[in-house]
Amino acid sequence: MMQYKGYIGNVNFDDEANIFHGYVIGLKDVITFQGTTVTEIKQAFKDSIDDYLDWCKERGEKPEKTYSGKLHLRLNPELHAHLAIEAEKQGVSLNDFINNKLSK
Repeated sequence: MMQYKGYIGNVNFDDEANIFHGYVIGLKDVITFQGTTVTEIKQAFKDSIDDYLDWCKERGEKPEKTYSGKLHLRLNPELHAHLAIEAEKQGVSLNDFINNKLSK
């Protein structure tokens, strides 16, 4: 994994083509990059992010950010109730309770 300006890149190596290829994770937009050396793939990743940011600026669009911190998930009602009760017992919000559990 690589990080640059808040974006995360995932890289794979294609043994047949003898090339590294990667993509930015956590976006609806597709950002890819490739290189034949570690130095090239790192630079291609940065260049792709910079190109994406420039492209968004030219179009007057706000660049998409990875992982906003909002996670919408569905729970079965019994689990939801159990978590809410446990949070209430501890005197914390359900959000804080879940964050604490996941952080451990």
